[in-house]
Amino acid sequence: ASQGTPGHCRQGELNMSAVTQSIRRSAIGLGLFAIITGGTIALTQGLTKDRIEEQAARAEAAALFEIIPESDHDNDLLNSTVTLPDGLRPHTDKPVTAWVARQDGEVTGLIVPAVAPDGYSGDIHLLVGLDLNGTVLGVRVTSHRETPGLGDRIETRKSDWVHQFEGRSLRDTPPRRWNVKKNGGEFDQFTGATITPRAVTKAVQHVLTWHRKNRKAIRSAVETSGGTR
Repeated sequence: ASQGTPGHCRQGELNMSAVTQSIRRSAIGLGLFAIITGGTIALTQGLTKDRIEEQAARAEAAALFEIIPESDHDNDLLNSTVTLPDGLRPHTDKPVTAWVARQDGEVTGLIVPAVAPDGYSGDIHLLVGLDLNGTVLGVRVTSHRETPGLGDRIETRKSDWVHQFEGRSLRDTPPRRWNVKKNGGEFDQFTGATITPRAVTKAVQHVLTWHRKNRKAIRSAVETSGGTR
């Protein structure tokens, strides 16, 4: 069998070279696109990180004063913190930093951070205010990713739902009743959404159980801390 003529071979080589160059250019283009895109994302994250953290800090500060208003304390609540026994947050044994409210030197309450790990769309972060006897002063959700129009009614700007915890304790509400009404508990659920309110209710119960278990250590730490660190 005859082989191709020299002209045909050269044409084939040129075609292969053109294809190779095209592939190389495409690869370089994709690489540059990935670098530029990654750099843009990193830059955007860097520029917005401080702003997001600032907004989160403001939201947290506002929640503190909603749970224990200024009329119920005369100390610098934002800077009055104490380290409390571990075991509050799920899946971690790290100590808990709580805010302490005082009026004329007497402790009027403390606010602890908590996490409901079983929300519909992930973790729900909240603050729970308690007095030293284990009665809830207030609850506020500080961040979540729950479904708009359904689960987001755990926010006070969407509904009054979280106010039903105020004045509650393990003394007046037994453990089996710390659930939504659909599951035999005492707390309301949302129409079309049960998982979110149940998760928050269980998180509040967990805080109260933690307080009962560590009551003496908590009282000692709060009363001897001076409230400012």
